[in-house]
Amino acid sequence: MSHQHPIRVFSALAIRAPFIELEAEWGRQHPEKALAIEWNPTTVIEKKIASGEQADAVILTVPVMDRLIAEGLIDPASRVELVDSQVGLAMLPDAEAPDISSVEALTAALLNARSVAITLGGASGIYFLTLLEKLGIKEQIMARATTIPEGFTASQLTAGKADIAVQQISELLMVEGIKVIGPLPEAVQKVTSFSGGIFRQAVNAEGAALLLQSLRSEQARSAFEAFGLQWRV
Repeated sequence: MSHQHPIRVFSALAIRAPFIELEAEWGRQHPEKALAIEWNPTTVIEKKIASGEQADAVILTVPVMDRLIAEGLIDPASRVELVDSQVGLAMLPDAEAPDISSVEALTAALLNARSVAITLGGASGIYFLTLLEKLGIKEQIMARATTIPEGFTASQLTAGKADIAVQQISELLMVEGIKVIGPLPEAVQKVTSFSGGIFRQAVNAEGAALLLQSLRSEQARSAFEAFGLQWRV
């Protein structure tokens, strides 16, 4: 068997949890087509691409995909729509979940928290900072917030550094030993949509196309929805 170039993928963290199952199935179906996936927030992926790094495929937020296509970096014919992701809150399983069903209740829950875990590099964290400002509580929350540059905020719950974690629900569910309280109230919810595409200069465009096609399968849909992601049609 001739050596095949691994399919290199830059992917946003939002689909990391369901991808564990999907990657295992990919390995069973395509043992000769290795995946080399680099998981980062979209903001970090943008910087990698801007610095000249290339992959075969990329999965990131819709506005950034639009821009990469406009800049001629991604083949528009290769684009696939994947999922929508909501921002939610999580805490430890034995903690009493606060009411976050309204904006007023959410505000009270955040103010009552010992520390709120936030990622500064992810789309959800960037949005949440603007929301805190809109709610007029940014100074109070940030004075005792637990911030990380990227990664999974729920890990700060299990580490004992925070009692509420904020992130896209699928990312919260990547961490074992936590519970999701629920999504942000509809009035202040931020839905982030994700697309996939193939770089025009891809070394393994054929493999990348097969991978993106697999992410539109019914099995992929079930895996995504199991982690709170909504199928894009």
